[in-house]
Amino acid sequence: MFDGIAPGYDRLNHLMSLGVDRCWRRRAVRGIVSPDRPQQILDLACGTGDFSCEIARRMPPQSHVTGLDLSEGMLAVMRDKVEKAGLAERISCRQGDAEAIPWPDGSFDRVCIAFGIRNFEHREQALREILRVLRPGGRLVILELSVPENRVLHKCYDLYFMHFMPWIGGMLSGDKAAYRYLPASVQRFPGRMAWTGTMRRCGFAQVRHQALTAGLCRMYVGEKPVSEPSM
Repeated sequence: MFDGIAPGYDRLNHLMSLGVDRCWRRRAVRGIVSPDRPQQILDLACGTGDFSCEIARRMPPQSHVTGLDLSEGMLAVMRDKVEKAGLAERISCRQGDAEAIPWPDGSFDRVCIAFGIRNFEHREQALREILRVLRPGGRLVILELSVPENRVLHKCYDLYFMHFMPWIGGMLSGDKAAYRYLPASVQRFPGRMAWTGTMRRCGFAQVRHQALTAGLCRMYVGEKPVSEPSM
């Protein structure tokens, strides 16, 4: 599905979020990049590379962003975007599965996921893999779309995301099924209390959450403990 919608994915994302998705990514980057030291950063479900490029423009010298995604169609768009942006020395990407991350333990200072975790089939397995490849004291930052808790906003959300968005997305992309799936997947994703509980259960410490734009998007942050908990 993602291979099929890859060519128009960025344009439709910005259109259907009214451009606010760019602001959400910039907010998350502040929790990912440490300006005073080089970092190795893994962007999971990197898609067409918008988040990787945003990070690369703000990270200090000697840092590197590595993207991983299941969809080769998305990665093809990303490689072209990275080359045109002049960021090829700062960003690399490869096809792979976030539930079996193909790097050794402790390879990364930061792992981030923007609008992709809801598509993972086995999310707890992915969280454990992320914890494995993070260095002690490393950080996971997740951005994910969310259903607003306010009842009025919830009704507006249902009207826009469940009816208007599939119609315009299908019309512009030619794949109505994909743009019915995308909002439905947001509806199925666990609420903030359940998801922060899952992150803690999978071993993350200092787990916190921030609602963005009245809860249309949520940012989740967790740290890998510096030392293993005593038994």
